[in-house]
Amino acid sequence: MLSTLLIVLPVFALILAGWLVRKVGVMGPQSASELNRFVVYLALPALLFDITAHAKFAEIWQPGFIATFTLSCVILFGLTLALCWRRERPLADAAIDALASSYANTGYMGFPLALAVFGSSAMAPTLIASLVTVCALFAVAIVLIEISLQSERQPSRLILKVATSLARNPLLLAPALGALFPLRSTPIPAPMDSFLKMLGHAASPCALVGLGLFLAEKRAPQASQNELGPAVLIIGLKLLLQPLITWVLAVHVFALPPALAQPAILIAALPTGTGPFMLAEYYQRDAGVTAKVIIGSTVLSMLTITAYLTFGRT
Repeated sequence: MLSTLLIVLPVFALILAGWLVRKVGVMGPQSASELNRFVVYLALPALLFDITAHAKFAEIWQPGFIATFTLSCVILFGLTLALCWRRERPLADAAIDALASSYANTGYMGFPLALAVFGSSAMAPTLIASLVTVCALFAVAIVLIEISLQSERQPSRLILKVATSLARNPLLLAPALGALFPLRSTPIPAPMDSFLKMLGHAASPCALVGLGLFLAEKRAPQASQNELGPAVLIIGLKLLLQPLITWVLAVHVFALPPALAQPAILIAALPTGTGPFMLAEYYQRDAGVTAKVIIGSTVLSMLTITAYLTFGRT
């Protein structure tokens, strides 16, 4: 548990830093939105471009692992979307909730935890999980949000409007352009590589500071109470159901070797990352539920991950 705590502490420190600078008035009331705009339009696209541009087919082609992790995410995404949409949540908000239930914090917690527990052999599976999470899941959520927000209901015009919006979205353009490099076996020029890494490394810290800024804003008590139930549901799905689904798929369906099955379950047990919060802010949706899910799942994951590492490994 100590190793998990040491990895989680910087996450809370960054959230606390954002909360403090807003509370003492160093940052203004628009600071959370402006910082998130920087993340969405610059830092996160650079990170997504960098990840896909450096992905090597030989390393990431693990069909059993890809199927296991992708299916666990799809099942949980679909289940959460159905549950939240059934509770009369708008499709855009239900899609963000669904993303929050299946979006593992691979960047801040996945890589250091996998390295500490399983060694360097777990880096390739963690990279695959990152690609599924930050590229594929993000893309599905964005498509659903765009469909929800378009006022046009005639199918042909709706498809055209959604396609136009998607083509301008930096969170989809960046990984698509980055994927051209490994497809053409073209190396990234050194200055461009340095630029991408410097900018991309700012994505997660700035998103966490932005989360702290958001939490420091005064909100109606009734709104906060209404968010508690959905947040608890999503946290339970993320920390308990997703690892269980992943275990069933990894061990009993695809019969993965322990070197792949155990990292898959560990990554599935990770708390929610900042991606859903960034998406909620980007589309100007209420991010209250997402913020509670990120913080609550991060706190509770110290217990669930420790329990898995102590009793669940075979």
